[in-house]
This record gives sequence, C-alpha cells and structure tokens, in this order.
Amino acid sequence: MPRPLGDLEDAVMTRVWEWNRPVTVRDVLEDLQKERSIAYTTVMTVLDNLHQKGWVRREAEGRAYRYKAVSTRAAYAAALMNEAWSTSDNPAAALVAFFGMMSPEQRQALRDALRMAQADDQVEAKEK
Repeated sequence: MPRPLGDLEDAVMTRVWEWNRPVTVRDVLEDLQKERSIAYTTVMTVLDNLHQKGWVRREAEGRAYRYKAVSTRAAYAAALMNEAWSTSDNPAAALVAFFGMMSPEQRQALRDALRMAQADDQVEAKEK
C-alpha cells in the first residue's frame, strides 16, 4: 500500500499525471514556480525520491532524466481508499460513513462503477 504523498510530492505527481508524458525537472520546476518559489534542486530531489519510491520511472536524456508516472492518479486514490477501508475494525460502518460524505454526483459515479464491475463479473462467470 502506498503511503500518502507529501504536499510537494503531490504537487509534482499532479503535473506528471496530468501531462501524461515524460517530463524533466525543468518542466515541473517552471510550472511550480507559477505558484511558489522553489529551487531546481528541490524539484530534482523530489523526483529522485519519487523514483526511489517507485512512483515514477526515469530514462536518461543527456545529462538529465525524463520522468514518467508508473501508475495513474486513479490507481493511487484507489489504493489509499482500499488501505483505509481494510484497516477499519468495522468495514461496513466505514463504508456507510464514507457514502455519507459523498456528494450526489460522487454517489452516482459509485453506482455507475458498481454496475460496470457487476457486468465484468457476469462476463467472467460466462467465460468459466
């Protein structure tokens, strides 16, 4: 299970996920500098840490690296939700509380996702 990303790690990964292409430290730095003062070496360290943690892979390009996400933001969010739910001493109550926090749009998205998962289950059952 992934640990939640820190604030700066999340800011960097948000860009990597949104851009969905290999990025350089300079790419991320220039975008982050629109919001905050940050040093090149700080962004380089964060991307190196994310690489060591398995969040991004990198390929050398000259004297620098290009970084690409290993998985999606959706997969990250799902892993966090799964961890939170599975560590509860009462998973059903945790789910009910979670549903209570959801907006009507989020509850509809959940219903849609459940329908898709049930359809997948039916297809798998027919294939067996």
